[in-house]
Amino acid sequence: MATTLPPSNTPEISRADSLIEYPSLFPIKVMGHKVDGLVHAISMIASQFDPAFDATTIELRESKGGNYLGVTITVTATSREQLDELYRTLSTHPMVKVVL
Repeated sequence: MATTLPPSNTPEISRADSLIEYPSLFPIKVMGHKVDGLVHAISMIASQFDPAFDATTIELRESKGGNYLGVTITVTATSREQLDELYRTLSTHPMVKVVL
């Protein structure tokens, strides 16, 4: 017998209520320790979610102390689900500290 879950307290956002029009270019800022391979890892993840991702558009910004690196990627967002999964994947990568 199937069980039904109680309704969520979080209202579901419909496509009409979304502030983002799909498809659209969507910048994401990722921060991590300044280590070899960070930019490459972020690029590979972006490419998984956006096959047309252009790594030449990546913007880098070093922290004042030089220990951290801010990496801004711009992906073509095609859905809320795509963006949610991209954020989850980036956030769980061991080199990544923060995703904005």
